Amino acid sequence: MREPAVCDSTCLIGLERIGKLEILRELFEPISIPPEVEREFGKSFPWLKIGNLASIRLVAALQMVVDSGEAEAIALASEKNCLLISDDKQARAAAKRLGVAVIGTVGLLVRAKQNGVISTVKPILDDLELNSFFIGRALREEALELVNE
Repeated sequence: MREPAVCDSTCLIGLERIGKLEILRELFEPISIPPEVEREFGKSFPWLKIGNLASIRLVAALQMVVDSGEAEAIALASEKNCLLISDDKQARAAAKRLGVAVIGTVGLLVRAKQNGVISTVKPILDDLELNSFFIGRALREEALELVNE
């Protein structure tokens, strides 16, 4: 059984640019996104569930430190008590303060290799970087070390 997750737009956009969105679908189910992330991503897929937010106050509070899409994604993950997929440093910190578990795009690639969803991480990291997806050098090295590449 796959783990439920809420995704913000950065991961979706990055993986879509390189034709690797299926990695998300192999690891997580259901995958929910809030309305603002749907708008930012600009695409719709039947497997992406649009989640309605119950706490507008939480979103408003989060918008003081992160953008609207990230604020809605954090709030939705908090409401659903599930994993948040986010690469934004401030969003990750805010989510953790609320007790929301967080993974980033690089972390989900490591998880994908560990679970046999993909055979190598390095070519995907290379493709992401070639398509304007910033990955810090230390994070890249740590991820490749974790998967013995």
